[in-house]
Amino acid sequence: MNAPSGPAAPQQTSALAESEVDVLRYTAFSSDPAGGNGAGVVLDASPLDDDRMLAIAAELGYSESSFLTPPPAGLGGEPGRSYTLRYFSPKAEVSFCGHATVAAAVALAEHGAGPGDFLFATQAGPVPVTVAEVDGELRATLTSVEPEVRDVAPQDLTEALAALDWAVTDLDPAFAPRIAYAGASHLVLAAATRERLADLDYDFARLEALMQRLGLTTLQLVWRASASVFHVRDPFPVGGVVEDPATGAAAAAFGAYLRELGHTAEESELTLHQGEDLGRPGLLTVTLRAGDPRVRVSGAATALD
Repeated sequence: MNAPSGPAAPQQTSALAESEVDVLRYTAFSSDPAGGNGAGVVLDASPLDDDRMLAIAAELGYSESSFLTPPPAGLGGEPGRSYTLRYFSPKAEVSFCGHATVAAAVALAEHGAGPGDFLFATQAGPVPVTVAEVDGELRATLTSVEPEVRDVAPQDLTEALAALDWAVTDLDPAFAPRIAYAGASHLVLAAATRERLADLDYDFARLEALMQRLGLTTLQLVWRASASVFHVRDPFPVGGVVEDPATGAAAAAFGAYLRELGHTAEESELTLHQGEDLGRPGLLTVTLRAGDPRVRVSGAATALD
């Protein structure tokens, strides 16, 4: 891969040092600080403009960081538990990010709000999150915006496979490629073997160009271990990151994909393992409810400070 593989290089003038706000660090979808996906969390980003938020996210180097400000008029939710939530990767703002949402909700609960319900206004739409204590740790469950699943053009699939250096025979024929959305768009490709999923070495610039053209946030690469257990990986070149270690937005989109294509029941719970091939194992739970098109994604979050 011709790409950056770690945190962004510190800028000449530190955005964190200049910041007028506290920046918390969490890992989401893991109770172990060595696992999951890191995120910066700013609980009061009111003093920051867009350039400062982007600079902080770039200096932190996480795939995304979250920035909270007061809610827009009419959002609803409980007083003091509703916010505007924005997400920045090291390269750009993104419409929705699951792991940074989980991190933000747990951070709020641990810094005075306590467990319970939160409501976040995101660019994708309102996202409710419930934080509860389970077996002595805080877990957050987000509810996605209404998802959709659409076809991918044959020439775009061909280009994606070429950028990944995958052959058509590397795909599991039981799972048709699709673009799935639940706040952000992801191209879902199923590997025929665990070995194919583990061997990820792609053309960063070529895949980034395709994803920019199609408006994709990540590729959701999956391998089915059983009817309800999957291993997943998410290349994220459009965010300036080779691979996202745990991707809640893609997990929500994947739940919608499985239901749309008839691979799971209307009422089901799925387990996604992500980050193992990066040495940062994470665990995401995806829940589908009959009669509700939205997808729920749950996981732990752990402070890194």
